[in-house]
Order: sequence, then structure tokens, then C-alpha cells
Amino acid sequence: MAATGSEKQGTKAFYVTTPIYYVNDAPHLGHAYTTVAGDVLTRWHRQRGEKVWYLTGTDEHGQKIMRTAEANNVTPQAWCDKLVEEAWKPLWEHLNIANDDFIRTTQKRHTDRVQEFVQDLYDKDEIYKGGYEGPYCVGCEEFKLPGDLVEAEDGTKLCPVHKRPVEILKEENYFFKLSAYGPKLLEFYEANPGFIQPESARNEVVNFVKQGLDDLSISRSTFDWGIPVPWDEKHVIYVWIDALLNYATAVGYNENPAKFEETFPADVHLIGKDILRFHAVIWPAMLMAQGLPVPGRVAANGWLMVGGEKMSKSNLTGIKPQDLTSHFGVDAYRWYFLRAIAFGQDGSFSWEDFTARYTSELANDYGNLASRVAAMVGKYFGGELPASAADGDAEKAVQDGLAAAVATADRKIGEELDFQAGILAIFDFVKQVNGYITEQEPWKVAKDESEEGRARLATILYTAAESLRAVAVLLNPIMPETSQALWDSLGAEASLGALASQPVQDAATWGQLPAGATVTKGAVLFPRLEEPKKD
Repeated sequence: MAATGSEKQGTKAFYVTTPIYYVNDAPHLGHAYTTVAGDVLTRWHRQRGEKVWYLTGTDEHGQKIMRTAEANNVTPQAWCDKLVEEAWKPLWEHLNIANDDFIRTTQKRHTDRVQEFVQDLYDKDEIYKGGYEGPYCVGCEEFKLPGDLVEAEDGTKLCPVHKRPVEILKEENYFFKLSAYGPKLLEFYEANPGFIQPESARNEVVNFVKQGLDDLSISRSTFDWGIPVPWDEKHVIYVWIDALLNYATAVGYNENPAKFEETFPADVHLIGKDILRFHAVIWPAMLMAQGLPVPGRVAANGWLMVGGEKMSKSNLTGIKPQDLTSHFGVDAYRWYFLRAIAFGQDGSFSWEDFTARYTSELANDYGNLASRVAAMVGKYFGGELPASAADGDAEKAVQDGLAAAVATADRKIGEELDFQAGILAIFDFVKQVNGYITEQEPWKVAKDESEEGRARLATILYTAAESLRAVAVLLNPIMPETSQALWDSLGAEASLGALASQPVQDAATWGQLPAGATVTKGAVLFPRLEEPKKD
């Protein structure tokens, strides 16, 4: 049985991937949702002090890309080049995505290795020649089972994802002996119950495999936009075989053994649930056939819904991320979707919900807390953070609240991929600190100019500022720009060093922000929203 990623010890990087995205059009919110989730996860692990590798990229072969390019009167390669350089890469930069690599399936480092992988399987008698006839969805680039299709009112068979008629495909193909791996996959799922998440996705895959697997067509012979089959150039390699192999080719498969050993397999594949079977059935079977280790986890997020429809270009519900970042800001955008939607479940987006959450949680709870604390340190102590006197029960409650928030956030975000619960734990602590200030009433304590009064005021403001220090550390993977602004406001850069070097798991260690730090009131972290422009 192939080893899982968790069994590889030593210096292996924490390796996270997104799907490689089709470049038939510009990216929309659904693409950005998965990519931001991966960015937050990898930033969190980096801030644990771990070695991390984060991969994203684009899927540039197949019939769908070819037809899109033809419709735009350009070659497929020209179309891919334009979309990648003018739409995909700029968006990831705009959203502060800190990926370590961006792979394109038209790159030679990928195409050569794909041919080698497939040739190896052919030489091992894992691939044979045959014929195929059946339904095919070009949008999914997937051979469909008759039971997967939905029926239109006129009886036409439709793809359940794209709600478009499937094409009946009949051609000569090469096949991978996928059917032989059903028992091995079921044994693997049983031994590794956390391999597929959420549980509903795991149950779907297990039930699918239990029904018996058909051998998989791994080539196409009716068009030529793809990687040639090395022993028969009348065929091109099926785009999904090509695409899945990016996770290996990007980290040195058959090219850089040291890099491959320290990175592969992925610890987490982040995917959309519509491509679950490719990643949880076909991909591990391919790796088993080649004697390579199987990934640690396949985590399927749900669909983003607008007006009850899955977000995609094909149903005209695609929304550009820039439509939202221009109004709410990039950090709020990164925060909102992981805060509002439970990862792994479908979730609905609305402008009204984003506005309400931004105003209540970011501007009023978090941003206002940062502004109030900086203003009071400036007003009562000339901008110099005072030393805390003796902590009382109220301060100890705050410290206990922080410890609980750090433990929960680290477990939920770093291990369970429950971004929503992790963010909520942090913001529950923000609410606790707000409540602490309201109860302690430092503006009233400031009227007591005795030594005891000044000491009490110092303790209250130190407690609030030290709490914000921890919040900046915890929110840095999620909202790096505003976290840095808060870090600078607290004078923490000069006294504690770079924010990104602060371990998230140690954020609850109390007393890190030194007395005497220069606290300044900077720009408002989350400005009041302007009314959106109407078309």
C-alpha cells in the first residue's frame, strides 16, 4: 500500500495545492475563494515556523480551451498566454496570494514529465488500447456516466454541473486499468478516514467506488490540443491525467529528486466538490500504479452561490473579485468568505451580508477597538505604552480568553481547515476585550490622578494593547495588510521584530509587548463604507 503524506517525516514541507484552473475565461469569486483559503492555510503554517510550499496554476489543454481560443480567433497557446498574464497572475497578486510556484500545463517542465509518467504506466502494462462511446461534457472535460446526467423538459441529457447537453463521444482511446484499483482504494479509505473531507464527500466517494470502477480513457484522438501520447502521437493525453500530474511535475518529479523528496506528496489538496472524483479516486489510483505516495488529504469546498445558482461564467453569475475589493478592500475580502461560509459547505454570497458583517465585526468591533486603545494611550500616557501593575481577576479573564482563542484558532485553521470556526474564535476574543474596556471604563479611571488610579489605568490600557498585539499575530495570515498596520501602530515592529516571524501558536504568551513601546493612532483599519456606485 502506498504511503500517505503524513507518514513522511524529517524535513518535508507542508505542501498545499489549489486546483489548476481552466483559462477559458477570467477568474471569478469561486476561483478566488479556494485560492485565498490555501493562502491563509499556508501563511498560518509558515507563521508556525514550518517549511511550506504553496502551489497554484492553470490548466491549459483540452477541448474546452481549444474551442474558446477558436471562438476568439487566436491559437490556444496565445489565448492561454493572454489570460494567464493579464487576468490570473495579476489577480493573485492583487489578493496578496503568497504562492511559492505557479505552474502552467503548457510548460516544458510539465509536458515532458507527463509523457514520462504515462510511458511508465504503459510499460508496466497499466494502459491498453480500446474504444469508447458515451456521454462527454466539454465544460467538465469529463466522461459522464449515464446515471450522472439530468434530463431537460424535452428529454435532452444534461451535465448536472453545467446544465448543458452532453456530447456523445465515439473514438479510439487508450485506457488506464482503473477498475483494478477499486479494492485498494477502499482499503486505503478505511485505513485513512481523514483522507477525504468533509465526511459527506468521503461517503460519496466510498459509495461510488463500492459500485465498481470502469477503466479510464486516458487519451483523445479527435483533436490535437494536448500533450501527445509518447508511443502514439495520433492521440493526446486526456486533459485530466495531464492536469492531475501538475502536483508532481511542479515539485521535481523525474527531474529534481531532492525537491520531490522534500515536498511530495501534497499534505492538502484544496478542490471544488465538482472535481472530487478526479482527486479522490483517479489521482490516488495513478499514484498507486506508479508506486508513489498518496496525498495526505483531499479537502472539497462547496460552491459559492448567487441567487441560488453556482457561481460560474456559464450561468452568468460570475462576479469579479475586484468588484468587491474596490469597495471593501482586499483584507476584508480575504476575511469575509472564510468567515461567512463554512469551508466544505455551499454558501451564498450577497452584497448586503458582506456590508453588514464588515460594519459590525470589522469596523465596529475590531477597527474601533484598535482606534480607541491607541487614542487612549496617546491621550493619557503621551503615546508611550505604560507598564502593567498587578493584574486582577478581570485581566486574568482576558488572558485566559486569549489562551483559549489561540488554541482554538490554531487547531481549527491549522489542522481542521475550519476557517470559519478559527476566525470566530479570534473575533470572540476581540468582543471580550471590547467588553473588558466597557466594564473597566478607563476614561473614568483616568479622572483619578492618584498613584493607584494611574496604576490601574496603566494596567487596563496595557491589557488592551497586549491583547491587540496577539490579535495582529492571529489575523496576519488572514488580513496581512491591516494586521501590519496594527502591528506598526502598537510599536511592535521596533520592539518585537517582523510580524510574519511571530509564531501564531505562541500568541497567547502574555507580556510580549514591552512597556515603553511607542503607540500611535494610524489610519482607520476599516473605513466607513461609501455607497456603492450604481450602473
